[in-house]
Parts: sequence; C-alpha cells; structure tokens
Amino acid sequence: MSQLDLSTDEARVSYGIGLQLGGQLRDNPPPGASLEAVLAGLADAYNGAENRVPAEVLNASFQVIRERMQAEAAAKAEQAAQAGRDYLSENAQRKGVTVLASGLQYEVLVSGDGAKPSAEDHVRTHYHGTLIDGTVFDSSYERGQPAEFPVGGVIAGWVEALQLMNAGSKWRLHVPSELAYGGQAVGSIPPHSVLVFDVELLDIL
Repeated sequence: MSQLDLSTDEARVSYGIGLQLGGQLRDNPPPGASLEAVLAGLADAYNGAENRVPAEVLNASFQVIRERMQAEAAAKAEQAAQAGRDYLSENAQRKGVTVLASGLQYEVLVSGDGAKPSAEDHVRTHYHGTLIDGTVFDSSYERGQPAEFPVGGVIAGWVEALQLMNAGSKWRLHVPSELAYGGQAVGSIPPHSVLVFDVELLDIL
C-alpha cells in the first residue's frame, strides 16, 4: 500500500469518514462481507462509475442476506431463551430460592427491618447486575454511587421485588427475560436474557 498522506485537515476528515464506515461494517457485518467489494462499490459510487451489478440482482441478493441474518438472529434468540429457561428451572431447585407466581426468583442475603416501599415511592439502592454467565452489565457498587429512582420506573422484576423488601435488606434476584427486557437488546444485554441482580435497598426517599 502506498504511503497515505494525512497531513491536511481534508485528508484527515476523509480518513475519519472511512473509519466511521468501517466501524459500522465491523460492528454489524453481513454474512460473508468482503472488504474488497465494499471498497469497489464505494469507489464506483464516488467516481460516478457504472454499477457492476444490475439493480434487480443487487436487490435480490440483499433480500437473500436479510433473510439469512433474520434466521440466524431467530436461532440465536431461541438458544438464549432456552438457556434462560434451563437456568431458572435449575435455580428454582436450590435451597433458599423463592419462586413467585410471576416467575421472579429471589434469595434473601440480608434481612432488613425497615419499611417496604410502594410503587409510588422513590428508593436509594446499591446493585450489581450480571448475565447468567457472570458477565457484569451494570453495577452501582463499581461506580461507587448508589442509584435513586422511582420504584415504578424500573423493570417489572424490580418493581415486584422492591415492594416485598424491607429497607436494609439485600436480595439476589433472578429475573426472567419477560420481567426484564424481553426480546429487546439493551446496551450489552442480549435479547431474551435472564438477569441476576444483587439488590441492596438502602432507603425509601
């Protein structure tokens, strides 16, 4: 590759555009993506060259790849959902785990003797959230700052659990995906994820 001159603002901005496009492609690559073909398409469009693939053929290929990606996503989602069901089924058999009618599971780590909040209350908590494989996705402990929020403004599993907890308590929640984010991906949380939280109810505000 010839030496690239990035000494001017124009060249650096051009390079930055390429970085952005490359990052998008890297983070959401279609199956079998070819960087060589991407660069050829980019150059042809930029230079106003004639398309090398007829529009109807290109559209048909896009449809094939879309369907393949949808099938792969559906298979991955079902695999995640099944892993969650298996986890909850096994976890429900452990000593000290309470299973509620909603499917929410919890363990009492520390029993508090304060009041219980209502859905209209605001609370201060410390929490540590992981996926079932132990991957941490959020933690007020790691941030070193408790979180304050309305009881009714969080995921359904938390809304239910918080109203059962006495201030001063610490529980471990095992939250089915339907009481969390369901089939939606949120941040680093994949779709259909069972979430595990250690939740410490510090105060009712």
